[in-house]
Amino acid sequence: MKKLLTAAAALALGAAALLPAHAQGVADSSKERPLRVLLIPADGGTESGTKADYLPVFNAIARTTGLHFDLKVGQSYGAVVEGMCNQLADVAFLGPVAYVQAHQRGCAQLLAVTVEKGTSTYYAGMFAKADSPVKTLQDLKGKRMAFGDVNSASSFTFQMAMMLDAGMDPVKDLAAIRMTGSHANSLAALTQGQVDVAALSFDSYEKAVKQGAVDPRQIKVVAKSIAIPNPPLALNSKLSEPLKAQIKSAFASVHKAPGVTPDMIRGYGGKKVDAFDTNFSEAEFKVAGEKLAMLTDALKGEVLKKAAAR
Repeated sequence: MKKLLTAAAALALGAAALLPAHAQGVADSSKERPLRVLLIPADGGTESGTKADYLPVFNAIARTTGLHFDLKVGQSYGAVVEGMCNQLADVAFLGPVAYVQAHQRGCAQLLAVTVEKGTSTYYAGMFAKADSPVKTLQDLKGKRMAFGDVNSASSFTFQMAMMLDAGMDPVKDLAAIRMTGSHANSLAALTQGQVDVAALSFDSYEKAVKQGAVDPRQIKVVAKSIAIPNPPLALNSKLSEPLKAQIKSAFASVHKAPGVTPDMIRGYGGKKVDAFDTNFSEAEFKVAGEKLAMLTDALKGEVLKKAAAR
């Protein structure tokens, strides 16, 4: 228990180090100070690159509302959750599972999800080399597998849940587990022959193909998850209701605001999107919560222990 508390405290301090010190509580006016925005680290990107992805839309919101924002990038998904729950952020961009974690702790409320071609969902996958004998989930037994962040929906949680649903024991059945920290790193581990299978989102895979980082002829899909709600923007629960309403209204119409170009409306990894849906149902994240519930602390502990032993 002591070790767990120490780890939690260290994580909270890590999140605090990312942001300037402020008085206790969450102020309601950016006239007193900018609203603090904390972003999960973009897939394989730099801190400056992640901020550049989101600055255009937050600058557009600033022009339409008069609010001001200070964007920071968390060191991990977990650090962003701790940032919200320790009152170090007013707005956050989170993965679906990380959002559920913050929401269950009473720290976060849904602000918006991105919309592209009428949909606000994406998919997690398992990928192998085209000439690999791995074709199904059952073929994973005895193989080496790479995952991203332990709090990531589409590079860890949903793949683990797929294995559990198939009656597998990820810790016992996989020959080796590698935690790479990001989707891009997991894909690189696969292409470099360090693992047999990589867990990442289809969005990240398609981005890698588009950037020429991987030849799609050399990669195949082993498994694809059910639809997952897009990674959301969230509001700190302690913000005043008028301020929450103001921010939500601004995001709902930012794609139509004067002077705003389509290039400014972006989502995770700088991907251009059509708009932000501020009426997206909280209930849609139930699927992420259900998959998260399958992964007990004991299981995650064993996964990390096995990864550390490689």
